[in-house]
Amino acid sequence: MHKTLVLIPARMASTRLPGKPLADIHGEPMIVHVWRRGIEAQAGDVVVATDSEAVAAAVEKAGGRAVMTRGDHPSGSDRIFEALEALDPEHRVGVVVNVQGDLPTVPAADIHAARHLLRDEAVDIATLAAAIRDPRELTNPSVVKAHGRPVAPGRFRATTFTRADAKGAGPHYHHIGLYAYRRAALERFVKLPPSANEQHERLEQLRALDNGMRIDFAVVGTVPLGVDTPEDLEKARAMLAR
Repeated sequence: MHKTLVLIPARMASTRLPGKPLADIHGEPMIVHVWRRGIEAQAGDVVVATDSEAVAAAVEKAGGRAVMTRGDHPSGSDRIFEALEALDPEHRVGVVVNVQGDLPTVPAADIHAARHLLRDEAVDIATLAAAIRDPRELTNPSVVKAHGRPVAPGRFRATTFTRADAKGAGPHYHHIGLYAYRRAALERFVKLPPSANEQHERLEQLRALDNGMRIDFAVVGTVPLGVDTPEDLEKARAMLAR
């Protein structure tokens, strides 16, 4: 496996939970908990990429590493590419894992599950999904559904991602927004213009599929809690209290 860098994009702008990366969870900012999950995975160096000096300071106070990035990036993938180029101008890193900065309970095994798919040289981008068990998720546009063709037990080659209602017999899969990129694939991806499907669905991974890039997803047991609201934050506090 190529040298891996785990990057955690974090920005302060959040409409539903202002200052989200610095939200307190048992005496530490949420972004520090996410950084710790990355460290626990032992998949490679872990760095937070942020446009906020306060976020960088919080990570560094906890003993972590942060890199400052521009504040005008349209997506986390653009932010991590800037961070990658700044951190590794010699191009020693071959694989980049993008862990969202609002996943304080993400299991280390999930990071490895995505990274492991890149052992197949045909795969450009790897991601995760979990079987939908709650019937309400089948018609919830906030739940992104992953569709694909089976490659091996617990692994699919993605054919599309959609917010539309899941139809037909299951199982249906809830996409998890954790990605592992080959470096060349990430560089190509961020330089591509948004595709029509991407803009319609508001899902940037469709840009990769629309341009012939291969995305595989591994099926994991559960969807990690993404913290988007004050209610989610309370759930995260309860989970991490255990």
